[in-house]
Amino acid sequence: MEPVQALQACLLFRSLPEATITRELLPRGRTREFARGKFLIQPQDQVNELGVVLEGRVQLLHLFDNGSVTLADVLQPPELMGADLICTRTRLSPYHAVAETPARIFFLQADLLLQAGTLPEDCRQEILHQLLTLISQENMKKEYRLAILSQRGLRDRIMTYLTMQANKRGSRTLAIPMSREKMADFLCVNRSALSHELSLMQQEGLLQFEKNIFTLPHWEPPQGSAAEGEGK
Repeated sequence: MEPVQALQACLLFRSLPEATITRELLPRGRTREFARGKFLIQPQDQVNELGVVLEGRVQLLHLFDNGSVTLADVLQPPELMGADLICTRTRLSPYHAVAETPARIFFLQADLLLQAGTLPEDCRQEILHQLLTLISQENMKKEYRLAILSQRGLRDRIMTYLTMQANKRGSRTLAIPMSREKMADFLCVNRSALSHELSLMQQEGLLQFEKNIFTLPHWEPPQGSAAEGEGK
């Protein structure tokens, strides 16, 4: 994906005219490439740039001294990296961002968006409005994650996560953008235990899966949901 296409598709910039993106944003940004496994951000790095993923996938991870890993999120084109950090007081990262695959990222200086006088003010205000919406959505994602991890049993975590995804997409069949190992990291469980429990749940008819494609046979749209009637 080229930078202009990514910015047009990105929530933060999608309401801007293409001419504004081309004239005001592209000349002030830079594109960088990262090899698989390369760290883009590490804990206590000060993050002063906003990144738009053009190609590949970027994982946000918490790595602990005992060797355990928690997967916080997976970013794909045209998602943003650093939006949750650039508006904080210190801009210090609490997590690692690592290229899961070879990746290309388009970077913009945060102050270009946040400081008056750097962009036409109507353009900057529209970006700030979208940034507030995006940060609010990220907070909701964290709330959903807390709801998943608050489930005590492994089966309950699996079903809570998959049901949330089905509700979001309005379909009982969904593709999970994670390998089994990454799904285990996301749910904070052991991979072998996750695979075993998924097999048991499939045998009991609670779900069906083939690699990262899952189907919840008994899922129904929430009452009053816009998704009601879809995914039958």
